[in-house]
Amino acid sequence: MDLGIGGKTALVCGASKGIGQATALALGREGARLAICARDQAVLETTAADLRATTGAEVLAIAADLRDGAAIEWLVRETAARYGGLDILVNNTGGPPAGPFEKHDDAAWQAAFETLLLSVVRLTRLAVPHMRRGQWGRIVTVTSTSVKQPITNLVLSNSLRAAVTGLCKTLATELAPDGITVNTVAPGRILTDRLTSLYGGDEATTRRTAAAGIPLGRVGEPLDMGRAIAYLCSEHANYITGVTLQVDGGLTSGLF
Repeated sequence: MDLGIGGKTALVCGASKGIGQATALALGREGARLAICARDQAVLETTAADLRATTGAEVLAIAADLRDGAAIEWLVRETAARYGGLDILVNNTGGPPAGPFEKHDDAAWQAAFETLLLSVVRLTRLAVPHMRRGQWGRIVTVTSTSVKQPITNLVLSNSLRAAVTGLCKTLATELAPDGITVNTVAPGRILTDRLTSLYGGDEATTRRTAAAGIPLGRVGEPLDMGRAIAYLCSEHANYITGVTLQVDGGLTSGLF
């Protein structure tokens, strides 16, 4: 299926590995021009080279810490200068530390706020003017199934990702007249470094233990997420906005 995004410019955050890398791969295969960011320039350059070789896409690699407002401004400015605009924004960051409520002090809450919520605010604020000019845009933010069913021992993520979902739902209404859709994607147990760290084992152990309770009988692969995000960025999803799409193998129990 041709998703109709060939030649569109996509900025994918947290793209050196995991869900971000898989999303960049899926978009690159559809002919999108890519800007990818992460904090480690060396790892990012390796990912960029792999994406070019695999997809043939044009890839701009920019190291940026999404907790830093100035770095975000530079990231969006460089992307727009290279490609002449910005059509697709994929907000994606690593998760905050695990632990119960009593474990986290003000500094931990502030760091989680800056990483999960304020980064989305800043990136979206800077991306929207470029999308408005073309009266077309896609904003997709990676959250978690915790926004529908809080996860034990992840109070920081449960709290801040819910706030991100509220922000994106609001933006979906505000930006719709400009031809910009805004959606969130809620991963369940996707095989990333984050999942492995939470389950405290190697990949094989994580695959086995994390699959418990998932109706489809397995953990998700990063590309399961990447393909779902690419679809929401496509022309085929032009009447879908304000939704939270679960990619969890049926794990979440709620009706909505």
